[in-house]
Amino acid sequence: MKFWDTSAIVPLCVTEPATATVRQITDSDPSLVVWWASRTECLSAFARRRREGYLSLSTERHAGELLAVLSAAWAEIQPSDPLRSRAERLVGVHPLRAADAFQLAAALLWSQGETRGHHFVSFDRRLRDAAAQEGFSILPEDAGVRRSRVKS
Repeated sequence: MKFWDTSAIVPLCVTEPATATVRQITDSDPSLVVWWASRTECLSAFARRRREGYLSLSTERHAGELLAVLSAAWAEIQPSDPLRSRAERLVGVHPLRAADAFQLAAALLWSQGETRGHHFVSFDRRLRDAAAQEGFSILPEDAGVRRSRVKS
């Protein structure tokens, strides 16, 4: 089981350069653990791509259908006071936005703070760096990462 950031979930639903890479990761382990808000973040990313002309309405709908299938099977870390406390610590020690801090806090809660041997899947440079500093193994290892996360 691996923790998946939204930036890695989107290419599972929409064909883009990272799609083949994330599909290889799911081929080796189809179990996904995600933050509670990831589904909403993905839908927002699909809508933004449609508004910007990168996706047709039918492609956006298909991506939403794929997301529904994925979300029915993934494990979701729910919001809680301990998670918020972790996110608040993370924004103080890493250059993360609040949404990214919640992603990483969810991964830390999932791993029960024992990050060695746990994988964090993301294409966001800052989030990958922070997750690595927290001790996670980062996938994909050779990612051409974006400067900031998937904008919703």
